[in-house]
Amino acid sequence: MSAEIVNLRQFKKKQARSDKEKQAEQNRISFGRTKQERQLTKALNDKAERTHDQGRIDKNDDAE
Repeated sequence: MSAEIVNLRQFKKKQARSDKEKQAEQNRISFGRTKQERQLTKALNDKAERTHDQGRIDKNDDAE
């Protein structure tokens, strides 16, 4: 009848690391987009806005 001896300090640290990793995984799912994905989305939005603005007709130019 021998029980496994556990160092409580190491056990607590291991548990804390595990909890932090679980939280990090949840954050990656919720908020996670890479910097390149964010930059690509911003570039595409900027291009779409420029294209949209190029087709715009200003009412002020017609009055002059």
